[in-house]
Amino acid sequence: MRYEESVLEGRNPVLEAYRSGKTIDRLFVLEGCHDGPVQTIIREANKKNTIINFVKKERLDSMSQTGKHQGVIAYVAAYDYAEVSDILDAAKAKGEPPFIIILDGIEDPHNLGAIIRTANLAGAHGVIIPKHNASGLTATVAKSSAGAINYTPVAKVTNISKTINELKKEGMWFVCAAADGQEMYKLNLTGPIGLVIGNEGKGVSRLVKDNCDLIAAIPMKGDIDSLNASVATGVLAYEIVRQRLKA
Repeated sequence: MRYEESVLEGRNPVLEAYRSGKTIDRLFVLEGCHDGPVQTIIREANKKNTIINFVKKERLDSMSQTGKHQGVIAYVAAYDYAEVSDILDAAKAKGEPPFIIILDGIEDPHNLGAIIRTANLAGAHGVIIPKHNASGLTATVAKSSAGAINYTPVAKVTNISKTINELKKEGMWFVCAAADGQEMYKLNLTGPIGLVIGNEGKGVSRLVKDNCDLIAAIPMKGDIDSLNASVATGVLAYEIVRQRLKA
């Protein structure tokens, strides 16, 4: 189901959003607020595994568009999230080895949307993003995906490294993008594969990188040393496509 992206302010609107089943991407609660209605919202948030950010009043005031936040502001997702199992099921339904793109902290919604678009066109069965420190499925993401968000499942997980290890038990293996890796053309990128792309500035985190089986470097011939995250995803995704077509 699609939702209209919205920012909700005030206790009743946020609580009703939870009770109606809407997906809350981010919840901000006034630090030190312990009254009944706020505790009820926190309980609902915990049931839904929402990331709760406890912040000072000045932060909430600066975020508020109405000046009537009552100590609570929530960002509602524009689209529902899938489960990781849904992505595996999509591959199985097509009779194909899984091809999943995993994003380790992509913060720019335009990048996320562009990556979802590339994932769809490259035949990836889904995208996995983290709950913390990353863009969620906002209206900007939907627009940047050029409609691909309607066809490519996106799952949100608490721990990328743990998810990678769980998917390894399903027979998958993982390659991450990093400048210190082996040239991508020299790697075997066929079979059930996960492509891991890191944060726009920091790249793939050390722990996630350590859990990958291969590290792929994109050859660079220019005067700067890095590509935009969505462009790097496209380059590596289509090397996977090329190798799959030859296999």
